[in-house]
Amino acid sequence: MVGRARFKRMPTEDKALVVVIHVGLTLLCFTMLYPFWNSLVLSFNLSSDTAAGGVTFWPRAFTLENYRFVFQNPRIPQAFLVTILRTIVGTTSGIAVTSLLAYALSKRELRFRNTYMVICVITMYFHGGLIPRYMVLRTLGLFNTFWVMVIPVMVNVFYMIIFRSFFRAMPASLEESAQLDGAGYYTRFLRIVVPVSQPVFAALILFVAVFHWNQWFDAAIFIQRRDLVPIQALLRQIIHTNAASHLAAEIGGQAADQIRQNLISTRALQMATMMVATIPIILVYPFLQRYFVSGIMIGSLKE
Repeated sequence: MVGRARFKRMPTEDKALVVVIHVGLTLLCFTMLYPFWNSLVLSFNLSSDTAAGGVTFWPRAFTLENYRFVFQNPRIPQAFLVTILRTIVGTTSGIAVTSLLAYALSKRELRFRNTYMVICVITMYFHGGLIPRYMVLRTLGLFNTFWVMVIPVMVNVFYMIIFRSFFRAMPASLEESAQLDGAGYYTRFLRIVVPVSQPVFAALILFVAVFHWNQWFDAAIFIQRRDLVPIQALLRQIIHTNAASHLAAEIGGQAADQIRQNLISTRALQMATMMVATIPIILVYPFLQRYFVSGIMIGSLKE
């Protein structure tokens, strides 16, 4: 930010430009943050009051009932467990396979590496479509299993290209000394390349983890077992059905009567479910943010 003393010494034209920039950035931040804030406010507002509209910056009738109803749904904990397991397994396997493929394609001594690269790039623009994919996964025995959400997306060509470009830009001297000592490709990759590549690994781990956490389409198409539905697919089901009747059928008894009486509008309940599904992945960002501004090759070579 521009200091107050420095701002006073600026010419009039520069002052106007600084004001315009600050106003523009403020409006941009507001347009990006307000939808999330409004959803959070609605999640803490009484459902019957939300139906009347006009809830903007603060809850008009504050309540925690929406979150209580969400966590009373017995499918929510199971869906969270599936999503967490999918995110961990999918991110670990995806980053491992994609980075190893990129490392191999970054080596000039690999025969036909340009051909392999062309084949990989073609898959970014052309694919068989949903029906052939459905038939292949069913034939492979992946349909209606946990692995149908992990194996088909284990290799991401775009992320592979990022890894490959990063590995090719690394000084060859980093690996030459280890190679002279008899270290193989896997040893050099794990002990030299991976530690030096922490920024790109951290960034792509975050991207892959967010993808797996937010993905719902493959579960909606290839998963029919209720115990394998991830949280985002369950959230979609709640949003696209009558949430009051859905929860009443799940909970039953006196709580069901209370839901039918109080939930005139389901929008607040939908927002509470969305917050429950969104906030955990948002909390991951601060822990990986420092890697985005780190120097890529700091400390990798000795003077």
